[in-house]
Amino acid sequence: MEQWGRWGLPEAASDRAPFIGDLWNGAWIASMVIGVFVWGLIGWAVIRYRRKSDADVPRQVKYNLPMEILYTLVPFLIIGVLFFFTVQAQNGVLAKESDDAVHKIDVIGQKWSWTFNYREADNPAIGVDAHTVGTVEEIPTLVMPLDKPVRFTLDSADVIHSFWIPDFYFKLDVIPGRTNSFDVTATKEGTFLGKCAELCGTYHAAMVFHVEVLPEAEYNARIQELAESGQSGALVMPEFPSTGPQQEG
Repeated sequence: MEQWGRWGLPEAASDRAPFIGDLWNGAWIASMVIGVFVWGLIGWAVIRYRRKSDADVPRQVKYNLPMEILYTLVPFLIIGVLFFFTVQAQNGVLAKESDDAVHKIDVIGQKWSWTFNYREADNPAIGVDAHTVGTVEEIPTLVMPLDKPVRFTLDSADVIHSFWIPDFYFKLDVIPGRTNSFDVTATKEGTFLGKCAELCGTYHAAMVFHVEVLPEAEYNARIQELAESGQSGALVMPEFPSTGPQQEG
């Protein structure tokens, strides 16, 4: 029942979710108001101007200038209002935190999985970079600290992908030759599902990943465990993207 109140959206799990959630709810409410109004006009016209007899035919006209102006201007008004609130929501979700206040995770999308680079060498609590590489057969897990801002930097090793965590109410394209980034703070502890939202080829459906949100101390320990298990350092894309990420340096 709660999901119906969110118009089908999952329970929010990030600080950027309210921007998209409010836009989503507002768009649905506006659509319902407009829909009811239009249905009401149709019903009124059907009843008011129905033919009562063969002799009782409403006056026929070629056009009605005030009505034509109205149904030309109203759609522009609706589009303008939606555009205004869309820009506000976009500015909210793309706002950046201070560089010194964020954990940095580089994401590489490759056919057909994900590589996550944890850039924590300058973090005194961790002191080392680490990485996780997924494959079609092995779903990778992205680890995030709870209630701490994370800056994701997105690159593609081959084709266009899209980095999407539905519970965060946010996704961003991963485009070859172009680096995109965004900041987000996970506000709910637990495990969530991430996926590619761009049809990227044969095994697009396999481009899923788990997102594990942990208290910061547990996050720090997990990154250190990755480094100690041989997954230290960061991976980078090859000079000619086709083979997936390679060891940095």
